[in-house]
Amino acid sequence: MPEHSLHPRPRLVRDEWRDLCGTWRFAFDDDDEGERGRWFESPPGVFDATIEVPYPPESKLSGVHDRTRHPVLWYQREFTAPVPAGGDRLLLHFGAVDYRARVWLNGAHLVDHEGGHTPFTVDVTDALDPSGTQSLVVRTTDEPGDAGQPRGKQTWSAEPSGIFYDRTSGIWQPVWLERVPGTYLRDVVFTPRPSEGAVDVEVWLGGHAQAGEADVEVELAHDGSPLARQRMRTDREYARFTVAVPALSAADGRRLWWSPESPTLLDAVVTLTAGSVADSVRSYVGVREVGVRDGAFTLNGRPYYLRLVLEQGYWPDSHLAAPDADALRREVELVKELGFTGVRVHQKVEDPRFLYWCDRLGLLVWGEMANAHEFSAVSAERLTREWIDVVRRDRGHPCIVTWVPINESWGVPEIATSTRQQDLATALYHLTRALDPSRPVISNDGWEHTESDILGVHDYATTGAALNERYGSPDAIERTLAGTGPAARRITLNDADRPGRPLVITEFGGLSYVPASGEKWYGYRAVESAEEFRSAFADLVGALLDAPGVAGFCYTQLTDTLQETNGLVTDDRTPKLPVDVIRAAVSRPSRALAHEELRQEQRRARDAAGDGT
Repeated sequence: MPEHSLHPRPRLVRDEWRDLCGTWRFAFDDDDEGERGRWFESPPGVFDATIEVPYPPESKLSGVHDRTRHPVLWYQREFTAPVPAGGDRLLLHFGAVDYRARVWLNGAHLVDHEGGHTPFTVDVTDALDPSGTQSLVVRTTDEPGDAGQPRGKQTWSAEPSGIFYDRTSGIWQPVWLERVPGTYLRDVVFTPRPSEGAVDVEVWLGGHAQAGEADVEVELAHDGSPLARQRMRTDREYARFTVAVPALSAADGRRLWWSPESPTLLDAVVTLTAGSVADSVRSYVGVREVGVRDGAFTLNGRPYYLRLVLEQGYWPDSHLAAPDADALRREVELVKELGFTGVRVHQKVEDPRFLYWCDRLGLLVWGEMANAHEFSAVSAERLTREWIDVVRRDRGHPCIVTWVPINESWGVPEIATSTRQQDLATALYHLTRALDPSRPVISNDGWEHTESDILGVHDYATTGAALNERYGSPDAIERTLAGTGPAARRITLNDADRPGRPLVITEFGGLSYVPASGEKWYGYRAVESAEEFRSAFADLVGALLDAPGVAGFCYTQLTDTLQETNGLVTDDRTPKLPVDVIRAAVSRPSRALAHEELRQEQRRARDAAGDGT
């Protein structure tokens, strides 16, 4: 197994790190008395239970399995760590804590963090006990009824219902320690420009300021063969430079480009030298370009038909946390075996280890924010602040090809008529493009787009004939986009945003088939038998593959999830139809792609003949 899979942050790997997951002491604080009672000092008798981190206490694997409302949780564990020598520092990392976290070490308050889906890091060196025995305490708060909190599909009701699931509170992604030099590489992001034979490199430095300047060196290689080495000098916390990679422009340069069909990754080593201090991290680069052109999604400059499946990222025994690291790899392998080339991670910010396997094995990802369910100045601020952290964390992953800050007007329920809510969606579009201009952005997936690079439409028509009526011809598509959409909502709120944008049916299907129990809820159409399921699935997918103006689709959904029984596989990941049957339906040629390839071939022929008409 590649070494990156063992690290909680596979894009930035150091050797000296230590996993803090496992058994912690634990307590509910329903009366919110812990801070007044100074629980952060670990008084006797407070932490009277245990929990398995990083599983949320609502889940079975946590060992707590208490699904009732407990807004305030406390965690405590001891670990052994000496004070680092030679000016080194010790960093404490949290992958994600839902929703607010306050952290103490040996009774000293270190950091507060808000945002249930994004990481945070704190330097704990100055709070370490010289004895070597350390006491770490974390207080988390997650208000179950706060609909203005970005929560995605976590229910705010007492029980899961409809399309909403159990809550995931507290620590739900890995916790780990990492030893670094006094000045260190805080983050590194690679942005490839393969058509120009180059890779842009951004670095952020952390730690204490050093006298003089620092040198940053980047080495790129493939299968042990060096491709490029470049050094840059900087005296700033942030620096950006470009590495020329001549092999990308060679006659056989495309062998180094990344795609789902050929997920080539370049090995990267980044070294920082600041005076006598040195730091080194291992990373990787997926060389690819994505964009939109003439109604098509493009990958590496060519039209690419999107065959996506909706991924809830939920497991019955561990909720939004994966049951183990291997489960994340198995999920990616399952999606590819079923014939899909990508996933739309739905209302969840996925574990970086999942994104690593998408990078390594070749699976496109639409990165989506978990939304709130009411609008206010506070909810808008929460969404924006956390979304910035999401884009910052994940934009170095080549698998991510589209950003989706809002889904189905969640958190902006009056966007059709409220200029204030329209302004938020449009602002998020432009903010995301400013943070990362290398990927398409969708302002509001499903309907009521304000400004988007791709028109994502949600359509749960129950037959292929109904889909054909809406998307089977250019005239049908124009009627659908210009009028009231399939959910009785306008597709776009800005008619000028339609021309030239790729149309992708980003939710459809939802067929409910439960072979074991015969239950028929919750789905958008119930089917009675495996044969009916096979026929209905092929009918719906085939209708979109035959639609000449559709650039791709996203089927709802990969797995059954609690009361939602509309998965292609059960909640334990058992396929409901033979894998080859699903793959054959998903993988057959697209009429839209064939049409676009023919048009491009004709254009190339005209250009070769000197006829630009």
